[in-house]
Amino acid sequence: MASLSRPFMTMLYGGFVESRREKIIFSLNDFSVEVMRAVEVFSRTKRLSQFGNDLVLGMLSFANRFCCTDMKAACDAHLAALVLDMDDALLLIEYGLEEMAYLLVAACLQVFLRELPSSMQRLSVMRLFCSVEGRDRLAAVGHVSFSLYCFLSQVAMEEDMKSNMTVMLLERLGECAENGWQKQLAYHQLGVVMFERKEYKDAQNWFEAALKEGHIYSSVGVARAKYKRGHTYSSYKMINSLISDLKPVGWMYQERSLYCIGKEKAMDLISATELDPTLSFPYKHRAVFFLEENKIGAAISEINKIIGFKISPDCLELRAWFLIAMKDYERALRDVRAILTLDPNYMMFYGNMKGDRLVELLRPVAQKWNQADCWMQLYDRWSSVDDIGSLAVVHQMLENNPGKSILRFRQSLLLLRLNSQKAAMRSLRLARNHSSSAHERLVYEGWILYDTGHREEAIAKAEESISIQRSFEAFFLKAYALADSCIDSESSKSVIDLLEEALKCPSDGLRKGQALNNLGSIYVDCDQLDLAADCYKHALNIKHTRAHQGLARVYHLQRQPKAAYDEMSKLIEKAQNNASAYEKRSEYCDRELAKNDLSLATQLDPLRTYPYRYRAAVLMDDHKETEAIAELSRAINFKPELQLLHLRAAFYESMDDYVSTVQDCEAALCLDPSHAEVLEICNRARQKIIDGK
Repeated sequence: MASLSRPFMTMLYGGFVESRREKIIFSLNDFSVEVMRAVEVFSRTKRLSQFGNDLVLGMLSFANRFCCTDMKAACDAHLAALVLDMDDALLLIEYGLEEMAYLLVAACLQVFLRELPSSMQRLSVMRLFCSVEGRDRLAAVGHVSFSLYCFLSQVAMEEDMKSNMTVMLLERLGECAENGWQKQLAYHQLGVVMFERKEYKDAQNWFEAALKEGHIYSSVGVARAKYKRGHTYSSYKMINSLISDLKPVGWMYQERSLYCIGKEKAMDLISATELDPTLSFPYKHRAVFFLEENKIGAAISEINKIIGFKISPDCLELRAWFLIAMKDYERALRDVRAILTLDPNYMMFYGNMKGDRLVELLRPVAQKWNQADCWMQLYDRWSSVDDIGSLAVVHQMLENNPGKSILRFRQSLLLLRLNSQKAAMRSLRLARNHSSSAHERLVYEGWILYDTGHREEAIAKAEESISIQRSFEAFFLKAYALADSCIDSESSKSVIDLLEEALKCPSDGLRKGQALNNLGSIYVDCDQLDLAADCYKHALNIKHTRAHQGLARVYHLQRQPKAAYDEMSKLIEKAQNNASAYEKRSEYCDRELAKNDLSLATQLDPLRTYPYRYRAAVLMDDHKETEAIAELSRAINFKPELQLLHLRAAFYESMDDYVSTVQDCEAALCLDPSHAEVLEICNRARQKIIDGK
């Protein structure tokens, strides 16, 4: 036993009175005979498998007390492996903290984090994470970090921004902050939470602390807190100085508009939209202004501009109220159903009415459909690329059959098309939970894995599902995941075979149209254009409207630009206000027509960056370097995308502005540190700067 640690050996063989005794009694140290026997056995065998968990806990305590490093590590690892669920974690976390068992505490924390946010409802877990004492105990074991509290506070803010738990977690986050940017983040978030709690004085103090650390955006928080405390002019001056001192961007004008009225407010909102067309407040304000002027049509047109490319519950709610004012209850109900799909707990009318209640009020005055009618409506709206209308129909169908997993799955597909990833994942999980068979559940689990970046695991789930029962969705999932993971000729053949197998299985036209569209795309990649055209035409026959785009691509590759242009025009006719269709059609026409199409694409969806890059390239070709840079900068100001930064860096390099080149390259490398072309440009520019010195 003496070999377990040097301190223990000193105790047993040192110059102590007890050391000279034939027997040393450890009972005064609260260790039982069984624990001592187990320690003695471990000292000879170095194994724990023969001992019960209670004995191992006692051995861990003994090892910690007498500095038996190897035995402590073995006990720590053994106990950590026992932590499988919340009950285990709650039981063992105290032992781990008490005995400084790093692995055991880590295993318990993993369970707590995996079970968030529900685990935070446990009082012991909340105390551990939220209290100063809990933070100190975690720190003693080596498990406190800024990242941990950043994650915990983010989860808490999403659950309930105003809760005391959120405040305490953010306070712990601030205590963990070491450098400037960490303090900026912690203090700013504390300001945001205090503002939401209507504790405006505290909010102002936290925002000012963040601003002092260099967080410019916190000046907005200071201004808003001052405004809430009645200091409107002070708020105006603060934002006005921002616009004067810094390069103005859209959000600055939006903020200043809050503190002025009349024409000045309207002009600020126009400037905000010009600089950043993705800001929703200016559209909403103008829409309300039109409504107050009794111009409901203009109000709806204004709010449609933002809804066309950026779906959000608040904008849909505003449009719903406008439609109710027009007595267009059918479309109002559509928007409310779409809202509840995006956020089932959404509260309307300034948070005073549940969305479900408004559905109940509108349902009697709207057209009534049975389930068969709903399927027909879904087919028509899906075919016309009316994603919001499709969401509303699916929501109505789920009212009648909430356990229908296939409807939840369709819902998730629509939400993904609307870039609502979080809501899509929620629907996909509900589809899995409501699946009525093992093979169906495996498919939905596969999609969850695929959407979270686990392609190989998704393929394995699809294969397992196929082994139970051949189905369209299982073959489609495997084909989709395989096509995304590799592109060689052999894998393309496998994808084709899988999609053909999928098409042999029962399914509806909506999904078969998608499979045919995907099959056509693979045939194009394999240069089998006639087969691709057949797939796209077959898809169009069953009203898969997006197949027009694939068929246009085939015509383009067959050197039929007029046919390609006409095909995209058909898509534009069927899917009105579709920015991507205008963008794609621009590839099949001359420069002037292309510029017109891309201008329309930008109006419909300013977030699409290809039009900016195209216009900038044209300007560079015309030797209008300054205008080209300005065109790219317009988009970069609100969407600093890798391709935009890369292109602007290349333009700066061609203009011998190497400092700006390096700045853009460094920004691009933050998004993709291994981008070879950007690295090459950056290195060249840095060398030019060195040579110039």
